[in-house]
Amino acid sequence: MEDRILVMAPFGRDARLMGDALAARRIEVHVCQDTRALIREIEKGSAATILTEESLDGTTVAAFRELLAQQPPWSDYPFVVLAARQTVRRTDRARSALQELSNLVLLERPVNVDTLVSAAQSALRARQRQYLTRKHLAELQASKASVEQINGALESRIAERTADLASANDRLMREMLERERIENSLVQNQKMEALGRLTGGIAHDFNNLLHVVNLNLQLIERLKVNEERVRDYARRAKEAVDRGSRLTGQLLSFARTQSLVPRLHDLNALIRNMAELISISVGSHVRLNLALCAQPAFVIVDAAQMEMAILNLSVNARDAMPQGGTLEICTQISPAGVEGAAGEPGYPLGTADVTVRDTGTGIPENLLDKVFDPFFTTKQHAGTGLGLSQVYGFARQSGGSAIVESAVGAGTSIRLRFPLAPGPTEAAQETAAAGRAVADARQAEILVVEDDPGVRRSMVESLQVLGFRVRQAADGASGLLELRKAKPDLLLVDYLMPHMNGAELIAHAQTLYADIPILMATGYADMNAVERLIGPQSVLAKPFDLDTLGSAVAAELQRRKSPT
Repeated sequence: MEDRILVMAPFGRDARLMGDALAARRIEVHVCQDTRALIREIEKGSAATILTEESLDGTTVAAFRELLAQQPPWSDYPFVVLAARQTVRRTDRARSALQELSNLVLLERPVNVDTLVSAAQSALRARQRQYLTRKHLAELQASKASVEQINGALESRIAERTADLASANDRLMREMLERERIENSLVQNQKMEALGRLTGGIAHDFNNLLHVVNLNLQLIERLKVNEERVRDYARRAKEAVDRGSRLTGQLLSFARTQSLVPRLHDLNALIRNMAELISISVGSHVRLNLALCAQPAFVIVDAAQMEMAILNLSVNARDAMPQGGTLEICTQISPAGVEGAAGEPGYPLGTADVTVRDTGTGIPENLLDKVFDPFFTTKQHAGTGLGLSQVYGFARQSGGSAIVESAVGAGTSIRLRFPLAPGPTEAAQETAAAGRAVADARQAEILVVEDDPGVRRSMVESLQVLGFRVRQAADGASGLLELRKAKPDLLLVDYLMPHMNGAELIAHAQTLYADIPILMATGYADMNAVERLIGPQSVLAKPFDLDTLGSAVAAELQRRKSPT
C-alpha cells in the first residue's frame, strides 16, 4: 500500500486518464474524489500524490500543511502538480499554495504521458529511498536498544562480580586474621609447652634431692640419740622439705606432668595452707580475707589442681584490681534439700562451694558466657585465655561446676561447686589397719630399680629399716636381669631412667610375671603411660616419708593377694 500513487483531479476526465496511463506502466493508482478522501488515503500509506493545480484551494492547502507538519523526520512526502498553462503571471496566493508543498514537481499542461509517468516513477523512487532511510533508522534504534540492554546486563554483572570480589576479600581478610590468631595461640602454646617441659625436668631433679633429704631426716629421727637438739634440727629440716615438696608439686601441676589422683581433702585446710602463697601472689595492694565455714568441707579432688585453680582465680582477681581492692575467698556447705543442692543427682550429700570474689572492674554482661572458653581473654595482649578454661575443666572433671557472676564496676565472683564427700570417720582404724598390714608384709622381698645412687640408697635403707628384704638395680636393663634371676614380692621402680624407662621395665616385668605387685616412685612421669599399666593407685609421688612408703608397699601387696 505504501508504493501506490494517489491521484486527485476533481474536474473533467483528468483523473481517469492519468490513472489509466499509470496503470498501463504497472504503477498502482488510487483516485481520490476530494480532499478529505485524499488525506485519509495518505494517512493509510502512499508513495506520492498527483493532483491538479485547480484543486489546491484553501481547505486543501491547510490540510496538507497540517499533514506535513506531523510527518516523521525521515519523511519528505512528494507531490506532482499539473499546472495549467499560464498566459499571465501567477497570483501570490497560487505561489504560496505551491510553496506549502516542499517536495514538489510541477508539470505544465498539456503533459505528455511519458513525462507524467517519468515524474511518477521519480517520486516513487524518492519515496522508496525514504522508506530505506526509515528502515535504517529503525535498525539503528533497535541496535541502540540492544546495546543499552547489553550495557545494563554488563553493568549488573560487573556490580555482582564486584560484590562477590568484595565478599571474597572480606572472607580472605577474616581467614587471615583467624589464621594469625591461631598461629599466635600455637606459638604461645609451644612456648608454654617448652616452659612446662623445662619446669617439669627441674622439678624432677629437685624432687629427687628432697626425697633423699626427707628419708635421711626420718632415719635420723628414728635413731636413738641423747641430744634433743638433733631431733629438733631434723624436725625443722623436714618441715622445710615439706614446703619444698609442695612447691615442686605446684611446678609439676603447671607442667601438667603430675599424677592427678583425686583424694579426700578438706577445702578449708587446703585454703589455709596456701593463704601465704595467695597473699604473696596478689601483692600488698590487695587485701586478702578468708571467710571459711566452721565445719570441715570434705571433697574428693586433686589437691595440687585445686590449689592451682584457687591461685589462678586469685591472680585473675588481682589483675582486675590494678588500683588495689579486696580479695575474699569463702567456703560454704549446702546440704541436700537446700536450694542449689537438692534434686541434683551428682550431689546426694549436698555441695561444698569455694567462692573467689573481688572488688575489681567487673566483666560486661555480653562476655559472661565466654569467660570459660579456651583462648578467650579480657586482658588484651596480656593473657593466654587458658586459665579460666583450665579451672572450668578441673571443676567439671571433679564432678562439679563453675559459675561466674559479675557486673561492670561491681567486681566479679566465681564459685566452684563440688559434691560433698563423707568425712574420714574411720581414720584411726584405717591407720591402725595400715600399721598391721606393714607388720604382716615385712618378710617380703622388694626389688628397687633407681638410676640416682643417692635416691636408691635412701630408698633401700628406708625399706630395710621398715623390715623388708631388698634387692637393687641401677637402671632398667639391670632391673630386668634381676627380675629374670628371681621373682621379687614387689617391684619398686623409678620412671625416668636411661635406655629403658620405668614404663618399659614394667611392661617387661608383667610379661615375665603377670601378677607381680608394682609401685612406681617418681617425681615426674608420663602418667597416661603408667596408669595404663598399673593404675593411679600404684604411684608414689616423690618426696614421700617412711610411713607413706610402708603403707603403699603393704597396700600393693595386699591388693594383689585379694581376690578380684
